[in-house]
Amino acid sequence: MTDKAMTSPNVPSSGLLAWLQAPVPTSPFHARMQQLWQKAWRLRSNVPALFGICVILAILTAALLAPLLATHDIYEQNLAMRLLAPSAEHWLGTDELGRDVYSRLIYGARITLYIALLTTVIVAPIGLLVGTTAGYLGGWVDTVLMRIVDVFLAFPNLILALAFVAALGPGIQNAIIAISLASWPPIARLARAETLTIRKSDYIAAVRLQGASSLRIIFGHIMPMCIPSVVVRVTLNMAAIILTAAGLGFLGLGAQPPSPEWGTMLSSGREFVMTSWWIAAIPGSAILLTSLAFNLFGDGLRDILDPRHG
Repeated sequence: MTDKAMTSPNVPSSGLLAWLQAPVPTSPFHARMQQLWQKAWRLRSNVPALFGICVILAILTAALLAPLLATHDIYEQNLAMRLLAPSAEHWLGTDELGRDVYSRLIYGARITLYIALLTTVIVAPIGLLVGTTAGYLGGWVDTVLMRIVDVFLAFPNLILALAFVAALGPGIQNAIIAISLASWPPIARLARAETLTIRKSDYIAAVRLQGASSLRIIFGHIMPMCIPSVVVRVTLNMAAIILTAAGLGFLGLGAQPPSPEWGTMLSSGREFVMTSWWIAAIPGSAILLTSLAFNLFGDGLRDILDPRHG
């Protein structure tokens, strides 16, 4: 009686931690939560991944609280204050138009995360759908879809994004579309490889014998099994997306001035790099740190989501 009370999630005295650490789960939901808790707990020993998480959370917090953290108007120009070194008044100095670099950097985090997250929301479902469909159906469907993927993979991401954004025109929205078109093929290739293994499983054969349609099998049974690998891949792709967005901004094809996008800030500071290093070094360091954080976090996710580490 006492043991049952200690493991029941309905008893307030047991607490959430005791519920997650119960020796015997009481429901499928309870079992899934325990598994998730064990994976998250295992992540604590991965110092690089924890560092990546902390940096990502810090950047996300700064982006959300930008109006409170910014010390100056990001668009206000003051030529009398141009090219000032970091000081108590301007923590990271000023740029060539006298604008505060720190305030623009904080607001620039919003644009960078917006591009990265929206691109991820677009490419993950597309890549997952194309890859699982090609892998499960096979035949001419697989051949056609994979040849399309091969065409996209034949070009580097930045070059392909440049071609699309040149056709669509400069701007943040067009840059997101261009980066999305260049980023979904690797996810499709990964989902297809996972599907080729999953479709031979006994439970897929059992579902097929019960009369389930191909559409139901793909959406209800194969896609959920591919999601962990896709999540890891998408997280690792965040760094490439951020670098591609910064590259488009640097070349004048992404966010347009006076937008405080990091690539645009880096582009405007390149001619002052020898005299006023902070104008280019600060946004460049932000791009480097953010990309590194997503890579470290992605490596940690791969460790805990890989079944071989379960």
